[in-house]
Amino acid sequence: MRHLQTNPDPIGHASGKPAMVDSVRAFQILPLITDARSSGEVISLFREAVAGLGADAGYFLSCLRDDATRTSFRSLWACDPAWPAEYASQRWFEHDPWVRYASCDAEPTRSSYLTCSCPEENAFIRAAAEHGFASALIAPAPSSVGLSRVGVLCLGSADPERFEGESYPRVRVLARALAMELHHSIAISMREELLRSTRLTEADLHLLRCEAAGHSSKVIGAAMNLEAKTIDSRFQRVNAKLGAPDRRTAVRIARLYGLFDVQGGVDGKHHPIVAH
Repeated sequence: MRHLQTNPDPIGHASGKPAMVDSVRAFQILPLITDARSSGEVISLFREAVAGLGADAGYFLSCLRDDATRTSFRSLWACDPAWPAEYASQRWFEHDPWVRYASCDAEPTRSSYLTCSCPEENAFIRAAAEHGFASALIAPAPSSVGLSRVGVLCLGSADPERFEGESYPRVRVLARALAMELHHSIAISMREELLRSTRLTEADLHLLRCEAAGHSSKVIGAAMNLEAKTIDSRFQRVNAKLGAPDRRTAVRIARLYGLFDVQGGVDGKHHPIVAH
């Protein structure tokens, strides 16, 4: 891992024990996250970034909703090991007010500015405070697919005044950037996992792109010198790979996982469609 220079400056707060914010260090970490070669390296960079932003603890949660009934979570933790264990066992993700906030607002904020909507959320706040989140900075990470994919970075401190100092505006900007880089990194990881597990080919992605563009089987077949029923058969195989009931759902899954963002396609080639 590359050596990162340091340039600390304090966040002032009422306790008289300022937390050191290393803006340069945190900024240098950002571009390294997407280029990290392993999940272990991402976690290490995340922990460095949390410390560089003057926080005592942090976690990042990515929520992806495949459909109305299926939700997937990915998380990164830089905190007391007991907190992620309790978070999972108590299913706090169902009552996390910070995740709820990230689902409806894109602006970073402080936890002290948020209001709990139910007793379960109040219980979450008490539990979080016991694990280093007496105060928190919440940085949402929105995506191009809206509420189907939402991320949130939560930076915490045992000091209730940690994020009230003069350096907060700078930390807020860096936290937003960190949240987006983490979200992008996890999205890439999930996309690669899906490509490996489904064994989609570039020809499969080409069909999905054609469907996304609104082309019918007849149009696609004419461009490829194939019959429409042959294209229909190929779509059935693609749907089966993705576990989709129809090609429209298959396209939604492809967009959700960023399959259309694969540079040059799976085989490195680009296959344009010509509509007749």
